[in-house]
Amino acid sequence: MKKIFSAFFILLAFLLTITSLFGFSVKGTVFALTSEFDNNGFKSKSVYLMDASTQTEIIQKNSDARMPIASMTKIMTLLLCFEAKERGEICENELITVSERAAGMGGSQIFLEANGQYQVEELLKGITIASANDACVAMAERLCGSEEEFVVKMNERANELQMNNTCFSNCTGLPKQGQYSSAKDVAIMFNELIKHQEYFKYSRIWMDEIKHPKDRITQISNTNKLIKFYNGCDSGKTGYTSEAGHCLVASAVRNGMRLISVVISAPESKTRFSEVSSMFNYGFANYVNKIIVDAKKPLEIEVNVLGGKKDVLEVIPENSLYLFSKKNDKRAVDIDFEPITKVKAPINKGDVVGVLRVYENSVEIACINVLANESILQKTYFEIIQGIGNEWSFI
Repeated sequence: MKKIFSAFFILLAFLLTITSLFGFSVKGTVFALTSEFDNNGFKSKSVYLMDASTQTEIIQKNSDARMPIASMTKIMTLLLCFEAKERGEICENELITVSERAAGMGGSQIFLEANGQYQVEELLKGITIASANDACVAMAERLCGSEEEFVVKMNERANELQMNNTCFSNCTGLPKQGQYSSAKDVAIMFNELIKHQEYFKYSRIWMDEIKHPKDRITQISNTNKLIKFYNGCDSGKTGYTSEAGHCLVASAVRNGMRLISVVISAPESKTRFSEVSSMFNYGFANYVNKIIVDAKKPLEIEVNVLGGKKDVLEVIPENSLYLFSKKNDKRAVDIDFEPITKVKAPINKGDVVGVLRVYENSVEIACINVLANESILQKTYFEIIQGIGNEWSFI
């Protein structure tokens, strides 16, 4: 049995009748849109703008070109750090002893002391805000024993994210043969990083300080100036070497829509900030992204349970799904719920009990698992007998 939902979206007016019922975002769902932005106006060698939730490409120029990306390499370093933290391999207040090699990295740094002990939190803050090479190597050595082994993990993760135009040779982005990425790949890995909400604890900071042993203090300021000067920008990573030029990836959110903008090899620092800002302005002015299935809201669907202490199960979508489009475009979708053949108790919260299929013009554009939003125990033998007795009492 299918339960069918149909919705018609007038994005210009921000009307979404189904919002109160659902919401959803699907990994890998990409809508191709043609940008009217004048790509010839960019001074940077490579640029890219995409919607974060649907990974829709909006603007691109040489976005697959393999180029050095300088300190934007640290996005992958941070991603592996936050993933390790979520797995419980490291914790915020853990003390890490900094090696002489890490302390002597040079370049952008927070002046860590060799053999000094620093909390993980301080090192992550130093990488995110100040682009600290010394902190990157200290974290790499802690997680994998050496920077070389950590780089192996960086490339493995890049392959998992299908970053086909990326190869890492170190964890800092300092010039090294065989290291490159592309504007599109940078957007992909940054989009993965910003899924970790703890990252924003550091990325939104404008100025702070690093505490060293014996109470020495290093003042730091965010290398991403858009944090302070662009409305809605809450994250980003800069990069510069003479080989890579001036680089920047940043993300901004307005009215529930998050964009990611990338610039590689701008001729000067102010150009990378102005061109990222220009792409943001274009995206926010011309596009909208409305949620139609919300992973935080239970679906108004009745799912019957066989042999359970409750007869009806509350369900929720596994992911959220968005419709991304130009502001004056109209899009209509149909949403079908397909339960599994029989939903039997016992049921654990998080069990898959069906799927939502989303269609546009009769073409399936997304498929999302529907999960149990509660646990339901199986009826005991006594409760089954009692239920039968109650039924007989009405005869």
